[in-house]
Amino acid sequence: MTFNEMIQSDKPVLVDFFAEWCGPCKMMAPILKEVKKELGDTATIVKVDVDKSPGAATAYHVQGVPTLILFKAGKILWRQSGVVDKNTLTAVLKQFS
Repeated sequence: MTFNEMIQSDKPVLVDFFAEWCGPCKMMAPILKEVKKELGDTATIVKVDVDKSPGAATAYHVQGVPTLILFKAGKILWRQSGVVDKNTLTAVLKQFS
């Protein structure tokens, strides 16, 4: 499944644009795992390495990492740069699921 097919989903798709060398990105990984555990199948979480997929990063004007973008049916519903805590992320995803 391509990235574009994935973000067309009827359920929310949270995309984490990250880089291996980014300290704050490493802090996001366990937070995303917790969020996924809490939400289960109501949302999809995808990680996109900006160094391996510069096209996707450019397409969505990602200038800093981590940047989190929430898609549903191909539309951007929410985005934020920097580390986002579990409670905030969970609340945002529940709001749109």
